[in-house]
Amino acid sequence: MSLPPVDLDDIDRAILRALAADATPGAGALGRRLGLSQPATWRRIRRLEEAGVLAGRRVEVDRAALGFGVTVFLGIRLATRGRVSHEDFERAACAIPEVQVVQHVLGLFDYRLRVVARDLVDFERVLRRRIMTLPGVGSLEANVVLTEERRPGPLGPPPGA
Repeated sequence: MSLPPVDLDDIDRAILRALAADATPGAGALGRRLGLSQPATWRRIRRLEEAGVLAGRRVEVDRAALGFGVTVFLGIRLATRGRVSHEDFERAACAIPEVQVVQHVLGLFDYRLRVVARDLVDFERVLRRRIMTLPGVGSLEANVVLTEERRPGPLGPPPGA
């Protein structure tokens, strides 16, 4: 079930941009940055949460600082023989700690996985011992991430930026 679109004003968008950049400040600190009182900021954040616009707050972990220097996107096509269920594949893929994201996609592949590893030797181990043994894997393509850029997203950059 999808919720109806929410009318956002400039202040709502400013709150969303600020929280997308750093979700740690409380309503008081965020309000001071935006020229709002703490209660007004809290009410707006609460309304955005209740409307489903804010679906949670997350911490971004620096994988490289933890020793995971390689990120690989895998395109996986399931084999047609054997007819392994998508649920079996997804459950098994999600159980692999190095698999950060499992996406069911439309196109050349059935799934796209984001995999992290310490280095290419470690990635090869994960690929051979864990990924290639997933139920139903037919073929795959690997794309090693060289650099990653962050875009401002659908809210756009702040005014004047």
